[in-house]
Amino acid sequence: MKRRLGTRLAAGIVSMVQALTLCGTLSVSASVELNTNLFADRSRWKLYTDNSSEASCIAYKTIDLTIADTGQYDYSVQAYYNGVPMYENGVYSFSFSISSTVSRDISVIVQENGGDYTSYFSRSLSVTEEPQEYTFEFQMHQESDLLSKVAFNCGDMGRTLGEHTITISGVEMMLINDDNVDYSQFETDEKEILLDQVGYLPTAEKTAIFRGITEAEPFSVCAAETGDVVYTGTLTGGVNNTSADEMDWFADFSAVTAEGNYYLESASCGQSDVFAIETDVYNDMASDMVRMFYLQRCGTAVEDEVFSHSACHTQTTVDYETGEEIDVTGGWHDAGDYGRYVTPGAKAVGDLLWAYQYQPNMFTDAVGIPESGNGIPDVLDEVRYELEWMKKMQDETTGGVHHKVTCLEFPGYVMPQYETNTLYVTPVSSLATANFAAVMAMAYEIYAPYDLDFAQDCLACATWAWDYLEENPNLVFTNPEDISTGTYADSNDKDERFWAAAQLYAVTGEQQYLDAAESLYSSVAPLFDWTTIGGYGYLAMLNLSEERLESDQAVSLVSALERKMHTNATNLQAVSDNNPYGSSITVYNWGSNMTLSNNGFLMAIDGIETDTDALKSAAWDHLHYLLGTNPTGYCFVSGYGTTSPQQPHHRPSMAMQQAMPGMLAGGVNQHLEDDAAEAMLTGVPNAKRYLDNWESYSTNEITIYWNSPMILLMAVLTSEEMQGTVPPAPTVQGDINGDGALNGVDLTMLRQELQIGSTEYTMADMVWLIQFLLAEAA
Repeated sequence: MKRRLGTRLAAGIVSMVQALTLCGTLSVSASVELNTNLFADRSRWKLYTDNSSEASCIAYKTIDLTIADTGQYDYSVQAYYNGVPMYENGVYSFSFSISSTVSRDISVIVQENGGDYTSYFSRSLSVTEEPQEYTFEFQMHQESDLLSKVAFNCGDMGRTLGEHTITISGVEMMLINDDNVDYSQFETDEKEILLDQVGYLPTAEKTAIFRGITEAEPFSVCAAETGDVVYTGTLTGGVNNTSADEMDWFADFSAVTAEGNYYLESASCGQSDVFAIETDVYNDMASDMVRMFYLQRCGTAVEDEVFSHSACHTQTTVDYETGEEIDVTGGWHDAGDYGRYVTPGAKAVGDLLWAYQYQPNMFTDAVGIPESGNGIPDVLDEVRYELEWMKKMQDETTGGVHHKVTCLEFPGYVMPQYETNTLYVTPVSSLATANFAAVMAMAYEIYAPYDLDFAQDCLACATWAWDYLEENPNLVFTNPEDISTGTYADSNDKDERFWAAAQLYAVTGEQQYLDAAESLYSSVAPLFDWTTIGGYGYLAMLNLSEERLESDQAVSLVSALERKMHTNATNLQAVSDNNPYGSSITVYNWGSNMTLSNNGFLMAIDGIETDTDALKSAAWDHLHYLLGTNPTGYCFVSGYGTTSPQQPHHRPSMAMQQAMPGMLAGGVNQHLEDDAAEAMLTGVPNAKRYLDNWESYSTNEITIYWNSPMILLMAVLTSEEMQGTVPPAPTVQGDINGDGALNGVDLTMLRQELQIGSTEYTMADMVWLIQFLLAEAA
């Protein structure tokens, strides 16, 4: 049984009215079958102005658009609404009223929101002081676009105008004929069996979730090549999952340990995606996730079958404060755009260096980067590329570190070599400086065996940055108002300073750093977000050498940190245990997959430290969530699993019209923080608010510091310490006395336990016993 889900604005929208509202004006017309107002939320209408224009909007029942400067382009001043569904072959009626205090021309357009901004309908209009009513009928001839944009372009139209006001009201868009619209293309299957689409280690726990059913039923594990049944069991659970608005049942098939490809099936839910059981099941994905950093390199030519590009961002870079030209080439593009930021870059570096320390065997020298084959693990070569850039961001006079380097605005959807506007280096921040000091100190330890000169230079940079922090004890951060790229702002730098102090103490053993760490730790939680980054300081202290633990002060601090970390880990485990999918978060914010990776890592390392199987199991649940055991049914790593992101908000992928492999999407975001998500996911349960669409940057963008914590999570989970304590495969179901066999003794014991009300057996035990005894009788 498959549940057919029409895209939220599709299958049920037959001959419906689409009533658009400008800044509060509400126009509702009758529809043929559905009287649905898609635009009751006034916030959906927005005003755009670029750097060349100036305008403001005051709205009540109309929009009064006051324009002081029309700017350089017709779209320099634009009132717009995103997320309007336009169906191929549909016939539309589009009407509105408009006037202006100065006679002038404007244009109105219905278009693609992004990409090539393909126009579906457009008109140039002469607007006068007298309100004019317009009604246009047109047919949608292009492919259906459920996220199209309606815009009134009120910028420059070829002549100078003084300050004036444009008034718009009564905007309506009606689908008046859908006889030739094919709605079936928007119907999708919601997966009813959810599991790790990449696979499982042979000895690991293996569970899947079944949904769309109302009662327990048998399930089977089948060999993918032959269809042979290799294991059968019975679903358990029946948990009401309010965050996903579904009933969840659980299949445990941990007893299947033979390597191979498999699928699950049941009578009601059909077949699952195919998955693998292998000792190296995550290796290829881990390599691609590391290679993603190479493909994000800036300032150099990149070679790839699809995503090759010439050296990018080699143009003039200007110090925003002084106006001087400086060299800050290199580093990684941060995310789906081409900015380079020290703070999130430091998190990515920290994750990758810790991943290498926890599981060096996961990283090869053959990922496919220019340095492959040089005798150094490629992950270290890749991190060094970022570290070399970070050094250029350190101010030559103060030792402080500049916060970021970007253009004034985000670029279009182009390959990186085509973003050629002037680059600006923003002022020094204590956030960037502290993170820089921490990763440079880490680098000293990791790179000394490979290149001592480089390692010593990293340490010198770290101590110089610390000197800046000492001389500037308060938060230092300013973001230029005319730079609209990401800010990565933070109102508290204590966690960054704690990380720097802890890491410098771990490397140097100097008392000043231990004193600083001790003075800061009480206000720092063991968290691993880019904004709450103190957890890396915990790692530095909890992995101190014996030499660094010779003082009572250090031992006492480490003990306090261990207690805080264990408290956090067990709190996360409690949340995870109460979620059918094992998720340790109850509110899904932007970048939830990063948070889940961070939380899984914390539970894994605390589980190792305290030898707690429940923590380790919860950590594994988080990896399985990311790879498909989640309410959306997506494996969130592009290029892996059966259903993975095809349209990530990532400019190279958008430019090439295919997803770069090995990228972790941001994931579920319940807050609907982009127009695409707002249009498509309103009304969807919180835990399912993910949209695989180019324009959904709040759910489907990628970042280097989302890839890195998932790599770290995989490294810890596949480490020798973790493997030594993987829970064993369960005993035979129905084996009440634990002798490894099903027989009459088990039946006798079961009868006895039924009489005394024992709860040590399960319904599955009873089913297995009955099946066994029936087979024996036959």
